[in-house]
Amino acid sequence: MEKSLSCQEGRICETDNKELVKEENEQGKEKTKQKHQALISSLPKRERGDMMQLALLQYQGFWLGSEPALKGILFMQDHFKARPTDIVLASLPKCGTTWLKALIFTIINRADYDFPTHPLLTANPHDLVTFLEGYLAKHESISGLGALPSPRLLATHCPYTLLPNSMINNSGCRFVYVCRDPKDVVISTWHFVNKLLTKPRPLEDAFEQFCEGVSPFGPFWDHVIGYWRASLELPEKMLFLKYEDLKRDPFVHFKRLAEFLGQPFTQDEENDGMVQEIIKLCSFENLSNLEINKSSSTATRSRFKNSDFFRKGEAGDWEKYLTTEMAAALDHKIKEKLHDSGLTFTMPL
Repeated sequence: MEKSLSCQEGRICETDNKELVKEENEQGKEKTKQKHQALISSLPKRERGDMMQLALLQYQGFWLGSEPALKGILFMQDHFKARPTDIVLASLPKCGTTWLKALIFTIINRADYDFPTHPLLTANPHDLVTFLEGYLAKHESISGLGALPSPRLLATHCPYTLLPNSMINNSGCRFVYVCRDPKDVVISTWHFVNKLLTKPRPLEDAFEQFCEGVSPFGPFWDHVIGYWRASLELPEKMLFLKYEDLKRDPFVHFKRLAEFLGQPFTQDEENDGMVQEIIKLCSFENLSNLEINKSSSTATRSRFKNSDFFRKGEAGDWEKYLTTEMAAALDHKIKEKLHDSGLTFTMPL
């Protein structure tokens, strides 16, 4: 009887301890939320059109995409633990993120799926590769990320200097960074944001803000230069890609991407046309015409329709919108900001 009572008391104590730990965790989470909210409330804001929820917030020199994006980054800084096998796609918005998500997912998982039944045929790339700050802002927990098998395929718009220490210090995780001609970024972002506004925003306003450095996760030049310098210092950890290069010669750059990811194409795969099949599967023409990308919304970004992520997929579309003077002004600004870095955006197709 005494033994039975002792066991029962032990279980009660264990239950009480678990409840206490749970309560302490909840209190800790609430304190963190309050701390983050107080910080967010104190930050400078810049509006983009007539929707306050689209306002940009300035944090440590960068204009972050929205309040949820900043919450996600703050949570990521506090709690995210990188694995040596993680693969992280980093980019500014509207720089080819959707395309690169599709490519990286397909390259890494090419032994697991046949092309006729490939997940990309029934799922948007954003549902296959998790955006870190979006996921963390929504769930306020890393448990779901912890349950993902290795290698985890993740994505972020976070500037390099704001990444958590576990990602950049003593971590084997690899980054793929994709950038794009800033003139095309201006136009693509302008179109994208206007889909969310009740009153379309004039291009001149969006262009002026961009040149001031006020753009999602910008200034553009500071975001790009952070990852560019990291790629020069740690080439085994950071692959820096340009959207225009990928469009110009996909075969060469897809092979380069696969090699960096540790899964180079074998000679047999090349002979069997594997690279060409991936190029075809992940092409703008194919993805944009799939039913999933014409009619649904992403599970992680319900504010957007899947079709919002597919406009033209072209390089040089800016020529239809920017005046000669506007293009020259932005070129001058970029040249000035990237001076002596070795990085340029003079990439005619």
